Amino acid sequence: MKRDRNMSEAAEKQYLLILNDAPYGSERPYNALRLALTLLKQSAARVRVFLMADAVTCAIAGQETPNGYYNIERMLISIARRAEVAT
Repeated sequence: MKRDRNMSEAAEKQYLLILNDAPYGSERPYNALRLALTLLKQSAARVRVFLMADAVTCAIAGQETPNGYYNIERMLISIARRAEVAT
């Protein structure tokens, strides 16, 4: 019974991740998007990602990824397929 309740509680949870930093030069956008992907994979929770200030550049198509960085555009596309993304 307790397990069923926990599963239904997880389905009711909502997460809002607000990104402020530019996609490259800081690990913050990468970490936030990685968290969003993990939440989407591990639960039925509702995930929203809001890009503001310099973070709106995460949504620019055709980004050239600097050496040593993950492609933020690809991560954001994957999230947008399963969650809500707004700028």
